[in-house]
This record gives sequence, structure tokens and C-alpha cells, in this order.
Amino acid sequence: MPRLALIHALSHSVDPINDAIAREWPEAIRMNLLDDSLSADLLHSGRGLDDLMHQRFQDLAGYAVGTGAQAILFTCSAFGSCIEAVARRHARLPVLKPNEAMIADALSADGPIGLIATFGPTLESMPPEFPASVELRCALAEGALDALNRGDAERHDALIAEQAKRLSAEGCSTIALAQFSMARARHACEQAAGRRVLTTVHSAVMELKRRLSSQAI
Repeated sequence: MPRLALIHALSHSVDPINDAIAREWPEAIRMNLLDDSLSADLLHSGRGLDDLMHQRFQDLAGYAVGTGAQAILFTCSAFGSCIEAVARRHARLPVLKPNEAMIADALSADGPIGLIATFGPTLESMPPEFPASVELRCALAEGALDALNRGDAERHDALIAEQAKRLSAEGCSTIALAQFSMARARHACEQAAGRRVLTTVHSAVMELKRRLSSQAI
């Protein structure tokens, strides 16, 4: 049975990915590593993805590999270069950034892609990961993450859906929800926007399953 390491920088990312794996890939063994100071430090330190932040990611990945993990999935979208460095060090394993599978899925879009985040730094780190040929329109659902932190999930979803509706009106053919914590808002966005809505959660699970299954052949 495959053993997956799920490494989180936001506590809200834990349930969505575990629920998706339990539903789509129940035979997978999951281990969860959460350091919610990663996102807080990135937001408030002013140092960006510096050497210290890179080392923290290497330490987390090293621990996961030491437990026998056969693949690593990071679930916070704002740490791209840190995750890329982990992937280079552990090249024999599938190491996924949270958004790379969804980006690949989004490339089939016929028209502009609307990218929504609730964590500001995500809209700085994630857009450059899309090919230059993609027409991307970004939106920050301000206040949504604060609402989720207060336990007001309904408000969280509504604020994201507002942005999905706006992006749809601006001509976006596909809506992409940039963070794992946002997956719960997918249905609300589909209703508000009337467009295809992609989530990092579902795309990542399907891609990990594909990679590990191909290795087993």
C-alpha cells in the first residue's frame, strides 16, 4: 500500500486533502505533518522564502522520507521555491507542489482562467507557475481566510463565490481555487459562476495516484 506524506502550513488544509484521499484512494496510508507557523512567519517576517524557510522545508521532508514515505504532497501554495528544492533533493520520489496538478488540468481551458486565493502571498508565488501563454486573471477573496479562522465557513465560501462570479462575468471560462483550504467552496463557486471549477485537492490526489501507480507497473 502506498504511503503518502502530507505536509501542511495551514491547519485548514488538513481535512480537505485527507477527505479527498479517503474518498478517491482509500488504500493509501497517510501521514500528516502540520507546522502552521510557516504561513504566519511568511506573512509577517518580511523575509520571503529565505534560506531559513528553505531549511525548514528540507527538515520536514527529511523527516517524512525517514518514516518511509513514498511520495510527498505539500498543501500550501505560497512556498513554491522551497518545494522545488525539496523535489531536487528527493528526486527519486514524487514530490508535488499543491498546485502543479491543478495547473496542468487548467491548461485545457478554452479562454481565460480565473485564479482565486484567500492568502495574499499565494497570488505572488503561484501565477508565475502557469505558462506564459495562459491568460490569467487573479482575485483575492479578502476576509475569507479570517472568516474560516473564526469558524464561519459559510461566510468563507460566500466571499470566494463572489469572486468566482465576478471573474466569470469578466469572461473567465474556468475558475481555479488556489488553496487546499478553499476546496470546500467548490460547489458554491459552481453555482455562482456557472463555470468549471478546479480545486488543488482533487487534482493533486489524482496526479499522485497516477504517478505511484505508474511506478508500480
